[in-house]
Amino acid sequence: MAGGIGLDTQGAVEQFLYQQCEILDGRRWDDWLALFTEDGKYWMPANEDQETGEGLPNIFYEDNYLMDMRVRRLEHPYAHSQKPKNQMSHVVSNVVIEAEDDNSVVARSKFQVVEYRNDEQRYFAGKYRHQLVKADDGFRIKLQRVDIVNAEGPFEYVLQFWL
Repeated sequence: MAGGIGLDTQGAVEQFLYQQCEILDGRRWDDWLALFTEDGKYWMPANEDQETGEGLPNIFYEDNYLMDMRVRRLEHPYAHSQKPKNQMSHVVSNVVIEAEDDNSVVARSKFQVVEYRNDEQRYFAGKYRHQLVKADDGFRIKLQRVDIVNAEGPFEYVLQFWL
């Protein structure tokens, strides 16, 4: 494989990203949170030129505490934005390993997400960039950056979930 990245790493990262999609589609929030390192971040910048989420406007820039808070809001019995609950389908592809060392992997990929709720569908597409830390049982996410194609566009209602 080009750049010295082996098929084992490529396959393992792809399987990890596919599993993340299954977890999100299944609304298995605690399993999803467990994919992150203790200092892990989920970041959706307001524009793709951003090099940091610190001190700048972002769509999301969340640590474990904020992600957990969002989960608790989503699953709260009075969360009217989730009545009925949305249904989602995540697809990830075009996985490219940018770098690998003994402890980490940096990968980029493309995604498409369909959300269905109240007889309406919304579509999201864009690219991921993952900084993954190698663990005994696979990987943990140190940073998941999500650049959606329509980041500057209007949304009919607020994004309640993660892409």
